[in-house]
Amino acid sequence: MHLFQQGKVVKIVLAPDSFKESLSALEVATALEVGIRRVPPAVECVKVPMADGGEGTVDALVAATGGRYHYKSVMGPLGERVRARYGLLGDGKTAVIEMAAASGLPLVPATKRNPLKTTSFGTGELIRAALSKGARRIIIGLGGSATNDGGAGMAQALGIRLRDTHGRVLTDGAAGGMLHRIHSIDLAQRIDDLNGAEILIACDVQNSLVGKMGASAVYGPQKGANTTQVAELDKKLRHFGRLIEHDLGIKVLGLAGGGAAGGLGAGLVAFAGGQLRSGVELVIDAVGLVDHLTHADLIITGEGRIDAQTAFGKTAAGVAAAAVQMQIPVVALGGGLADDARKVFSIGIDALESAIVRDVDLAIAMKYAKKYVRDAGERIAKWIVLGRKMAP
Repeated sequence: MHLFQQGKVVKIVLAPDSFKESLSALEVATALEVGIRRVPPAVECVKVPMADGGEGTVDALVAATGGRYHYKSVMGPLGERVRARYGLLGDGKTAVIEMAAASGLPLVPATKRNPLKTTSFGTGELIRAALSKGARRIIIGLGGSATNDGGAGMAQALGIRLRDTHGRVLTDGAAGGMLHRIHSIDLAQRIDDLNGAEILIACDVQNSLVGKMGASAVYGPQKGANTTQVAELDKKLRHFGRLIEHDLGIKVLGLAGGGAAGGLGAGLVAFAGGQLRSGVELVIDAVGLVDHLTHADLIITGEGRIDAQTAFGKTAAGVAAAAVQMQIPVVALGGGLADDARKVFSIGIDALESAIVRDVDLAIAMKYAKKYVRDAGERIAKWIVLGRKMAP
């Protein structure tokens, strides 16, 4: 294998996801490089921070493309003002937004969580802000939402008027509990900046807008809804979905992924012309991973915990798929490895390493995460040395 040729400078692409609540993807990649460089053979490390469209996507894409952060005061889930962030990537034309920055569950105190009352209006404001900065392509991650409004609040922020039975425009930020009041959708004042813009929705769930596997039933309880409220939310989302289909001619009730983020998936398709895509595939395209893999000898990817689910839509799976196409070996690093982690070998991952190699308290693991990742990088580099010694 050319990786083990004596005297060859080994090119290693470091493409990990973040270690949730511990290290960003860039911090993981940087720590890996430090560890790898402890070992003498010459290496070229190329850091390409990754994400799967969820938490950390803005950080990963901004870091990987030399982009910039922008901040805006927007309406939070309960109508309060919050300072939210989005990224404008290095090309100056692509923006990345995490809806949770404006409409996320962490913005709502536990005692006030009620998806009947939360709105996605602030997410629409972020989209509008990104367009005003010149973005013509927007990637929107849907994870961590506090809302169940079908994107109605977001639509209002984009200039779309929602009218009641008397034709009056609803002026409050639309929430899940008021969708039954909407009886017509008026696109006449939808912002012109959306015309020709490409809206890409990072979504790796298949839940529909309504029903047993819909937004309300599956995710409503996580957002504070009780059994009665779940039924009410589902009924109101169904009304809103039917209205979208009637007024706009866009089928959303059975749309796979339409139920993501309390129906924001369906709302973005209906009101912004959005396209539902795999989150990790969007990130791979945005960071130009395939270009970075040219002439690479090894890829190291990973995430906070590697288990059997890693093979399904997670960052490591997406990176491995790209590597397999280019016949490049892959090592996956986990903060920890589950008993079923070996199942990822079936998707093209060639070897596994764990940052944690002994039983430690979670708080300690997070405190010393950089050290553990550096040490793991050193161990991986030692494999390369061993392979060179074994190679004919």
